[in-house]
Amino acid sequence: MFGIKYLTEAHLKGFDRYKYNSIDTGFISVYIMHPFWNWCVQFLPKWLAPNLITFTGFLLTVVNFILIAYYDWDFQGANHAEHPVPSWVWSVAAINILLYYNLDGMDGKQARRTGTSGPLGELFDHGLDSYSAALIPIYMFSLFGTNDLPPIHMFFVIWNVFLNFYLTHVEKYNTGVMFLPWGYDCTMWGVSIILFLTTLAGPDIWHARPFFNISMATLFEVTLIGSAMMSSHPIIIKNIYLSYKNKTGKMRPFMEAARPLFPFLWLFAITTFWCFYSRNSIVDLTPRTLFILLGTLFSNIACRLIVAQMSDVRCDGFNLLIWPLLATVAVCCFPWYKEVFGSEISPEMECWIVQALTIFVTIAHLHYGQGVVCEMCDHFRIRCFKITKQTEAANAAAAHEHEVRRNSTPV
Repeated sequence: MFGIKYLTEAHLKGFDRYKYNSIDTGFISVYIMHPFWNWCVQFLPKWLAPNLITFTGFLLTVVNFILIAYYDWDFQGANHAEHPVPSWVWSVAAINILLYYNLDGMDGKQARRTGTSGPLGELFDHGLDSYSAALIPIYMFSLFGTNDLPPIHMFFVIWNVFLNFYLTHVEKYNTGVMFLPWGYDCTMWGVSIILFLTTLAGPDIWHARPFFNISMATLFEVTLIGSAMMSSHPIIIKNIYLSYKNKTGKMRPFMEAARPLFPFLWLFAITTFWCFYSRNSIVDLTPRTLFILLGTLFSNIACRLIVAQMSDVRCDGFNLLIWPLLATVAVCCFPWYKEVFGSEISPEMECWIVQALTIFVTIAHLHYGQGVVCEMCDHFRIRCFKITKQTEAANAAAAHEHEVRRNSTPV
């Protein structure tokens, strides 16, 4: 669209060579969910495109976000005597999360069943997951409210989720293997159970203080952040270390191996500075809009890393969407606005600026996603949401070409 090409020849050649390699050691997924998904996928029609399954699951998380935001936009509902979110909304949200989780597990199996496995499906799946990484934790904030879980705490909880998701792909960028985190299954089941309990017992149960007068919101924070620091992060570091020790990974120099972290750290540093030094305390003023902006920027950075690690090219060290964010923070945090207009920037003006930036970034990210998908569809001669004879033939030809190339490679 508009003549912009996001994929280079190196990207496309890398996708031609790409072969999915993953290791799943999670007890729940290996012994419970995979057998269940293998059984369920038998009932799906073979004309149903895997990407359509993926997209349907993602839309369910969007529906949840819209539903809860409609009743509790500013996360103030839990601060009132009667929560404004109807009980049926929590039930719908819980069911949608379970459906999303199961559809996310079945799309790859449907692809293998229909002979349509390929790099587009994996990219499409993980790209949408990067957006859901922002949407899903936001549901939980409405359970606790801003009294028990201040917006600045919400901000760091979201960053913890981002870090867990992103490090998994940094790990794959350096090892060539997707080590599927066992915590994902626990999180999906945990969120669903919490939402179902909210339907049955009401949101007031999350304001109890059963352990040493510690709030449930604090327990939620500590559990989420602590479990990642004690389980996920050390395992990722260990896997990268072993790939260097055993010479099984990409063997990049240190600065090249750490390069994916640069745009991520830029985003973290700039948004954290904004939250602490905004003239109008933007994180308290309009937290949901800020989190949407943050999630969209993160998803764009994550998607670009996923494209780089799948095509085996050098990843970006900086994301261009950081520039308008940096300009916005400069306007909202420094006294230049007062020098130009003779007064401090008003809360209303800062809100409008955040909303305008969110719209711009969202359009840019959607354009990037749509562009990458279309370019890959053109390259592989397939359709994203439809299985055709050409799709099956193209995937079969790609698989054969990969096998020939592998067999002809000298050992």
